Amino acid sequence: MSIAALKPGNVAVITGGASGIGLAAARKFLALGLKVCIVDRDAERLMQAASDLGDVQDCLIAPCDVGIPEELRNVEQTVREHFGRIDVVMNNAGIQPGSQIFGAWENWDQVLTVNLLGVIHGTQIFAPNMLAQGTPGLIINTGSKQGITTPPGDPAYNVAKAGVKVFTEALQHELRSRKDCQVTAHLLIPGFVFTGLTAKGRADKPEGAWTPEQTVDFMIERLGQGDFYILCPDNEVARGLDEKRIAWAAQDIIENRPPLSRWHPDYGERFATFVRS
Repeated sequence: MSIAALKPGNVAVITGGASGIGLAAARKFLALGLKVCIVDRDAERLMQAASDLGDVQDCLIAPCDVGIPEELRNVEQTVREHFGRIDVVMNNAGIQPGSQIFGAWENWDQVLTVNLLGVIHGTQIFAPNMLAQGTPGLIINTGSKQGITTPPGDPAYNVAKAGVKVFTEALQHELRSRKDCQVTAHLLIPGFVFTGLTAKGRADKPEGAWTPEQTVDFMIERLGQGDFYILCPDNEVARGLDEKRIAWAAQDIIENRPPLSRWHPDYGERFATFVRS
């Protein structure tokens, strides 16, 4: 199935585009003939990304903090002035400094601002003109399995990514309810991907991880099938196991179990049996 918005000559904007999944998406979109603007708040990484991509006339770089709406508005205006249109927006910028329930507010503030508000700002700033074009468009928001099963250990990240899921679901409902709307929203849910965010000092990719390129290839494949939830496997976790984990998390509410019962000592064996069933 072809993806109408991903045709040569169309324009994509990718936040968090200077590394990891964002940079892999930029390479893929350029290879498909799109024009691309890479957005990142790290100017040094942006310059390195531009160097890695080589002398590509159809690629812009734009320093921007997605937590500051005015900076995103400037990017939107710059891209439209340079390329004349925007057809694809990938709200992908994310950070993970770590957090604790009673930990430093600074970490919470940074994560919520970038990982959640950055997605909301990006959608609200780029979508109106995309809708006004009256042409096929894509809004791809990068979520996380941690925003669905919410494992203990990094609550700020979980809260932000859960918010991205809920926001993107509401966004797609809004878009499909509009008459003749050709813009669709999609939630990218990566598996274990070896990026700067997950490397944690490791230089070599763990066997269980996918590369960013594998993740983007899977994303393109599932976009072609019209998926909203782009639930990515990796080399450790197949889709079947993800489905079991997600179903168990939902059943905590239905069965009135303790929250996060998957990690509760009284439910460990029950969860193991459920996974095997």
